[in-house]
Amino acid sequence: MLLNYILFFSLSGICLTCGRSKRVVSRAEFEGRTAVVTGAGGGLGSAIVALLAGRGARVVGCDQSEEALASPHLASRHVFDLLDRASIEAGIAAVLDRDGVPDILVNNAGWTRAETLDALTADTIEHELDLNLTGVMTFADPLVRAMAARGSGSVVFISSVNAIAHFGNPAYAAAKAGINAYAKSIAVELGRSGVRANVVCPGSIRTAAWDHRLAKNPDIIGKLQRLYPLGRIVNASEVAEAVTFLASDRASGITGVVMPVDAGLTAGCLPFIDDILGA
Repeated sequence: MLLNYILFFSLSGICLTCGRSKRVVSRAEFEGRTAVVTGAGGGLGSAIVALLAGRGARVVGCDQSEEALASPHLASRHVFDLLDRASIEAGIAAVLDRDGVPDILVNNAGWTRAETLDALTADTIEHELDLNLTGVMTFADPLVRAMAARGSGSVVFISSVNAIAHFGNPAYAAAKAGINAYAKSIAVELGRSGVRANVVCPGSIRTAAWDHRLAKNPDIIGKLQRLYPLGRIVNASEVAEAVTFLASDRASGITGVVMPVDAGLTAGCLPFIDDILGA
């Protein structure tokens, strides 16, 4: 029995001396596979691109400008606008023609500015839903169908904790909740065709998306950290690790999952514990 116990923990990557988990991920994990990443030039997109490429993937980057696609980790680049259907369709055709049907699709591109209900107008609602839901689905659908026709594929959507509980940005949150539902539809309807679809819901990440808030209030990060059980917000590399795990064969039995990567934000309300119960 003792021998079996020791063998189990050794194979699981647990250090027998310190008890800590050891990373045993191969640098060639994605060798021979093509991964398409949208929003590849952003803070999170860049981290995802670098990690996939570092583990052997041929990474195809998509963004709305050539300047955003300067990463040396990209093997191929495509420029299109998720708010322009003709541009999306041209982008899809270019990806399939130049790079073939991807093995991995990471739908990362997204954007928001309407932070409260007071900021909503018909135009902002349309803009944020079109960019974060309609455009994403329009781009993903033909590629997902091509994966299913081939018989294999892994799709990861970047959603948000805003899709799980309300933290502002109501139109963006509605769009991201739609993404969660769309991913589950792929998981259920195309699972027998060899396609998996999962969702990563990050909490706050310190990227350029926070610059406009910091410009208004430099102390906002300190205030933000009070909300997180880990006492900090997550970084882009932590979210990228979750994305690459779900995209990989290590997650071969996982589909239709919505995974928060949020330093514990959606687990509960820490300020309630601190300010009410602990008062």
